[in-house]
Amino acid sequence: MSTAPKPAKNARRRVPISALFDQFFFIYAGLAAVWLAWLILTETFHIGWFGILFFIAFWVLLAYLVLPRLHRILTSIYVPDYFIGRTRTSDGLLGDPINLALRGPADELHAAMLAAGWTRADAVTLRSSWGIIVSTVTRRSYDRAPVSPLFLFGRMQDFAYQQEVEGNPAKRHHVRFWRTPDDWLLPGGSRVDWLAAGTFDRAVGFSLFTLQITHRIDADTDIERDHVVATVQSANPAVSLVTLHDFSTGYHSRNGGGDSIRTDGDLPIIVLPGGDASDVN
Repeated sequence: MSTAPKPAKNARRRVPISALFDQFFFIYAGLAAVWLAWLILTETFHIGWFGILFFIAFWVLLAYLVLPRLHRILTSIYVPDYFIGRTRTSDGLLGDPINLALRGPADELHAAMLAAGWTRADAVTLRSSWGIIVSTVTRRSYDRAPVSPLFLFGRMQDFAYQQEVEGNPAKRHHVRFWRTPDDWLLPGGSRVDWLAAGTFDRAVGFSLFTLQITHRIDADTDIERDHVVATVQSANPAVSLVTLHDFSTGYHSRNGGGDSIRTDGDLPIIVLPGGDASDVN
């Protein structure tokens, strides 16, 4: 009787040359950005108005080029590239927790959010970004202000809804939504159509990890999660709710902006009239 030859124990996978070049230039770009920032700081910084201008230039370079590039390099190495109940920022950092799920079609989801008093956020464009800067500085209402991009399943949120607080653009309830891939299941086997991350913006400040200007969120994300559920249920009597208790371990952590976050690990699933909760475990 003949048997198939066993693969050699010491066989090694061959890495394509193109992948090596890609990794080399990826790291090189990060190191070059750090060196450029250092040159600007050491060679051109002087006391006086020009010094202030150069310091601003150094901050912009550091916050929007150097640190994001370093985070992309590091997170590509140590952050898992699969669903762990957390979003990711455009810099690759772990973002806000996924704390809500939904069953039902997109049109019913939009109708339910609008009926519950939520406003759909504008897409991030040059015009809307400038609009939120002006509204924040002048403290004028901008109830459709865009939210920063967070990523799940390798893509940005499909859309977001928000509720501005007392006409103050620095404070708002907001929730991002992602359509789940076809035939995708939650850990444990439950099927949902949408995943969402609801948080409350409490102020505008600087990111702890990138030094960029950003909204700072309230640490208790469960309060915002429950607020979203309560508003949708109260405005839509046909909506039902199934909760996956202890879906994840309760934890304390920080999001991509450096804000503290905490959650009890429960995952409420809002079931819209067109949804089916029969296979929710």
